[in-house]
Amino acid sequence: MGFLNTIRLDIAAVNERDPAARNLLEILINYPGFHAVLWHRIASVFWTLGLKLIARLISNIFRTLTGIEIHPGAQIGDGFFIDHGMGVVIGETSEIGNNVTIYQGVTLGGVSANPGKRHPTIGDNVIIGAGSKILGPLNIGQNTKIGANSVVINDIPDNSTVVGVPGRVVGKSFSSQAPDLYHNELPDPSGEDILKIHKEIEKLKQEFKDLKS
Repeated sequence: MGFLNTIRLDIAAVNERDPAARNLLEILINYPGFHAVLWHRIASVFWTLGLKLIARLISNIFRTLTGIEIHPGAQIGDGFFIDHGMGVVIGETSEIGNNVTIYQGVTLGGVSANPGKRHPTIGDNVIIGAGSKILGPLNIGQNTKIGANSVVINDIPDNSTVVGVPGRVVGKSFSSQAPDLYHNELPDPSGEDILKIHKEIEKLKQEFKDLKS
């Protein structure tokens, strides 16, 4: 019953977070993100039982079919939604909480060849934008939003909004479970820094002119 309830929550996550999802049959047939998560959960059972070759075989087959690579050793909570999903990579020691949403091109990767914990831990209700890379055994706090193409290499506290390379916290406020990551409204810290420098240069130029006159 636990496994079936988890699948039910995964289906509900698709239905709730993707306005393009029209009915249950469409989700079951046409959503590669759901397929990848479903078969990951099956592969994970084999992995836990020590049948790791079978687990990796299932994982590799569905990587080919969906374009989504999830290591069978990764631990994923309920209500996990991969939107579109092509190019998603989730490493072996990744831990993902409940009600997490990620978009295409996301990598939960490692930065070490040493055994042990090498991949991120993602808290509940996190949204990870397209193309983002979260690298190393980091902790991403719950209710966090990570903007598209961010590269996160440090721990992130709860309720944060993160953008940039490397990822920087640009806001802290409570986030609902809804995938409301409006990239057009996210701050641009690099652009803001450049604007400040430009203003300082203009100020110095004016002061220099005043000294000459």
